[in-house]
Amino acid sequence: MRIWTFIKLLAALAVLGVLGLTGGLVYHITVKPLPFFSKYVPNPTDVVPKGPDSDVSKMLDSADMPDVEPGEVAYQKAVELVAMGNIPEAREKLESVVNVYPSSASAADARRIVGEINLDEILSLDFKENKVTYDVKKGDSFMKISAATKCSLDCIMMLNGLTDFGGLHPGDDLIVMPLDYRILIEPQKKILSLWKLEQKEGQPPLAKFVKDYPLIHVQIPSNMAAQKTTIDSMSAYLDGKKLAPGNKGYRQSEKIIRLAKINLQIRPLAGGTDKDAAIPRGLYLKPSDMEELYILTRVGNDVEIRPATR
Repeated sequence: MRIWTFIKLLAALAVLGVLGLTGGLVYHITVKPLPFFSKYVPNPTDVVPKGPDSDVSKMLDSADMPDVEPGEVAYQKAVELVAMGNIPEAREKLESVVNVYPSSASAADARRIVGEINLDEILSLDFKENKVTYDVKKGDSFMKISAATKCSLDCIMMLNGLTDFGGLHPGDDLIVMPLDYRILIEPQKKILSLWKLEQKEGQPPLAKFVKDYPLIHVQIPSNMAAQKTTIDSMSAYLDGKKLAPGNKGYRQSEKIIRLAKINLQIRPLAGGTDKDAAIPRGLYLKPSDMEELYILTRVGNDVEIRPATR
């Protein structure tokens, strides 16, 4: 199911839920009050405000009054905005849930939806931000263009719908985008997240959340300290044979990201984990997530491993 279909379905369910709850409240308050509702929302004919000692004042001061969680309010508003097609404002609301109310019950859902919105834009040719058109010159090669634009060969292939790297001619246009992303790994949370540094004039760099990728298995020393490193190499293997981008079978190959300075890999793991199987040291993603991460990263990207503080 595509993300927009999922989001619209989520929005529709939320709206139906709100309408149902509203109808129930109207019925039970005006027609047949239940004990719970009559406790918090008395019948207007039974309540006559009489200063600070009135029933209304006591009700408002009561410790039993239900709390309205601001993060939940912002999340529901964001869902409504998505349903109306107002994606920029919806994302702003969702990001406020993620950043301002991280303990909210809807924070995880908000973060996931923000990630899907971000990736839809990053991978869409209709969204032009951070994408540029490169004019191929005499003497250019795909490797040279990749190095000059900080765009990996895999990303060039994806953005331009290429299956191989033949037929490059002066005057050709290629869509490229710099892959200036950073990876944050939180082993205890089993989360690998992608971030992008944004620099505004006169302000310090700001790390902006892009997307979370669940780690389905973590095989590292339990006492591993915090580490700052980079991506050292990126390789693809099929039946034990190393393949270059554009080679036959490359799309079906297993992608592996190796980190510098530490003996650690990020790699896919299909079919879950087998307790009896010997699993090499590494951080494991679903194959589809690994394919996506491989497209969006390049050698040299910063990586931070941040174990939980005790």
